[in-house]
Amino acid sequence: MTRPSRRDLANAIRFLTADVVQQANSGHPGTAMGMADIAEVLWNDFLKHNPANPKWSNRDRFVQSNGHGSMLTYSLLHLAGYGLTVQDLKDHRKLHSKTPGHPEYGITAGVETTTGPLGQGFANAVGMALAERKLAAEFNREGFPVVDHFTYVFVGDGCLMEGVAQEAASLAGALGLGKLIAVYDDNNISIDGEVGAWFADDTAARFRALGWNVIAGVDGHDSDAVARAFAEARQPGDKPTMICCKTIIGFGSPNKQGKEEAHGAPLGVEEVEATRKNLGWPHPAFFVPAEIIQAWDGRARGAAAEADWNRLFAGYAERHPALAAEFRRRMAGELPKGFDAVIAGEADRILSAGAVKQPVRKGSSRLAGKLVEALPEIIGGSADVSLSTLAWTSASRSIDRADFSGNFVHYGVREFGMSAMMNGMAAHGALIPYGACYLVFSDYSRNAVRLSSLMKLRSIFLYTHDSIGVGEDGPTHQPCEQMLALRAIPGISLWRPGSELEALCAWEAALRRKGPTVIVAARQDGAVFAHKPEHLDGIRKGGYVLSQSAAGKPDIVLAATGTELGQIIAAGEKLAQAGKSVRLVSIPNGNIFAAQDKAYQDEVLSFGTPAVFVEAASPLYWYQFLKGPGTVVGVESFGESAPGTEVYRHLNVTAERVVAEAENLLG
Repeated sequence: MTRPSRRDLANAIRFLTADVVQQANSGHPGTAMGMADIAEVLWNDFLKHNPANPKWSNRDRFVQSNGHGSMLTYSLLHLAGYGLTVQDLKDHRKLHSKTPGHPEYGITAGVETTTGPLGQGFANAVGMALAERKLAAEFNREGFPVVDHFTYVFVGDGCLMEGVAQEAASLAGALGLGKLIAVYDDNNISIDGEVGAWFADDTAARFRALGWNVIAGVDGHDSDAVARAFAEARQPGDKPTMICCKTIIGFGSPNKQGKEEAHGAPLGVEEVEATRKNLGWPHPAFFVPAEIIQAWDGRARGAAAEADWNRLFAGYAERHPALAAEFRRRMAGELPKGFDAVIAGEADRILSAGAVKQPVRKGSSRLAGKLVEALPEIIGGSADVSLSTLAWTSASRSIDRADFSGNFVHYGVREFGMSAMMNGMAAHGALIPYGACYLVFSDYSRNAVRLSSLMKLRSIFLYTHDSIGVGEDGPTHQPCEQMLALRAIPGISLWRPGSELEALCAWEAALRRKGPTVIVAARQDGAVFAHKPEHLDGIRKGGYVLSQSAAGKPDIVLAATGTELGQIIAAGEKLAQAGKSVRLVSIPNGNIFAAQDKAYQDEVLSFGTPAVFVEAASPLYWYQFLKGPGTVVGVESFGESAPGTEVYRHLNVTAERVVAEAENLLG
């Protein structure tokens, strides 16, 4: 049997794409048709993967950052043998299908990360390449390169216009991620038309300036030229590589190729048939000849590649059994056996210490250091403010291009890039990333936090400088609406601890959770009070009774988070002196508390009892818990530049205000 030509193999992608999008009457055919020749060379000649085991740890990672062209990925997975059927393709963009409008992690086997928000897939790929380099430094031994794979990412004009791509590309160059290979689909088209009027960058020059190896001027429809470029990019080196491929969007469509009409709409029935004639593809819709299917089938090659690695790993396990066991544990996402003991020991220490006055971020940092020592999979980082956020712990060691044995990434002032790279590391496996910045600048990276929750990744977003308590830096640095926005992300878990014990529970929950966690740790001192051992269970439920001044049903409930526990403690003392039974409630995690059954919530908040909630942030979130007379003391305006205590007084977030609101409710 004569092997089909490369063009025939690529045309299988083109016509699966054209037919699927036409049937769905929705989608993006242009990118897949334009990049088909490039993808064919990569997947058939270079990509190391096993369709029978999409989670093989040493597979190359493939990311399509220009995720609107998802039919490229789906066609590749179908043709290569990942079990994606023709019917799955026909169900493109339908409810609960394996082929949603954009590639989604956890939905389709072989999809490494959710893409679509342009630029983030590129940054995810940088995180994956960093993970490979870090794990290779940690686990590889002479003669046993058990971590040795490439990360490939396809990007379009739109991806490279996004700031997050610039942030990640800059850091990738600085770190010298030599096994990262990006392919730029230079087709000069976006939804609005030819991009030259708004994207006139010299992309090759830009990436050279960022410290990348650049292979420019590649004809993306010349398979031999593409193969030479990939071969060159894979040569050992200390620079990531950008391959700039000139392509034609909608390649083969006689009337729409090279035009924006091919980007985000079906070609049309007549144009699909004209494309068949133009490219010499005589087959009916959704049909791929057996000889082409056979040539594409990657299962035998994949099984052989994984078998070779399994033999390598067996020798590694014999020579380095402890490292092999640790690698297996880490890739399985399991916590070490001693984790519970570490948490219990820190809880005992905190409870024994009693009331301590300290900034919440300081206690959080101390705990993070202990956990980093106990869990080598934790990789920390900060968007430049590591000593201010106290993300840098006693156990932190810097990573740089000369030494990846450390556990802390200096991301520079790149909040969005940091967060998206963390998602890439979490998706890669064997690492649990945390990254820090000021809470107000979570706005820069919120979409990456959102995608982390969508993908259920174990990323930990650490935010400090949490409120008007920031003080003199003024309203630009004093968050008010950020926690409301973060808590509103479906599936998120946001902690705002008011004590070191609450911070311990936050870190414990974050490390156990199959999903992202936000930890908001104040710069200012927390409230001074002593915990009781029974508080632990309540903290883990997101909210609990801190104390009550008299037995029985309380007259008033005062609830708070974070450092505002100090206000309700002081207010509670004054109200108790006036003869009122006061219940003090801490709700360090409203997301978890809201998920508890109503009986537990009632047990804590005594529904129907007058209540005052206090948080130095937008008050809107807390009204859901008012099941009777009550109010919320919060921040409904931007802050001011002054010492934090003065700003609290100026915006009337004080113990005196809490007392006044309580007295008003009590009549």
